[in-house]
Amino acid sequence: MEDTPGPPEQGLPPLLIEAVSYAEDRHWEVAPGTWLIDGDGPARCSCGEPRCELPGAHPAGGADWRRRASAGPGVVRKWWTEHPQASILLPTGRSFDVLDVPEVAGCLALARMERMGLQLGPVVAAPMAAGQVGRRLHFLVLPGVLTKLPEMLRKLGWAPGRLDLVARGEGDWIVAPPSRIGGYSFAQWARPPSAINRWLPDAAELISPLAYACGREVPAARPAPSQPVGVR
Repeated sequence: MEDTPGPPEQGLPPLLIEAVSYAEDRHWEVAPGTWLIDGDGPARCSCGEPRCELPGAHPAGGADWRRRASAGPGVVRKWWTEHPQASILLPTGRSFDVLDVPEVAGCLALARMERMGLQLGPVVAAPMAAGQVGRRLHFLVLPGVLTKLPEMLRKLGWAPGRLDLVARGEGDWIVAPPSRIGGYSFAQWARPPSAINRWLPDAAELISPLAYACGREVPAARPAPSQPVGVR
């Protein structure tokens, strides 16, 4: 996977083309994010906050961004015509949820799932963001995993919070390709949206190989004994 966005099509900004495509072709709701501004020193976030925790990778326009998110191609086209550098945000908990894992574990699980012939949806490869260690893979799954994940992991013998495996659902978002994250990195597709993966898998189909791969990255990893554990 290259860490650069593809060339512009038809002379239009690539972010505008992709944002409209997500709304028009996949019927995903899209929201405009902030963007990075280059200058002397590190790139800074367009929000103007000197200590922004997610520079160039969080919603623009205030706390009502979820209400304003739209799958209307005309609305999306207008947003990115006005702000062609804005990152593309896809709200989770609506058309899909996301299982978020470290890149190494995600690649291991991805190879295993492909060998098993499991149905897979699109997968985003996200560069390291501020406050994170290493790149991440975001597996798109059917909505509803956020509340179910702790119980899914307990059934596999893992206490909630033991694995670096996170669910993203209602109220959250992911940054979609080819948005820029960090000084020289871009979000990209490890498995791009296609006609083959238009129907998303249920998280229950992917959780076992993902948990297994994440468990390999835990020092002295051993599944916890089966016992009642409080929900995180």
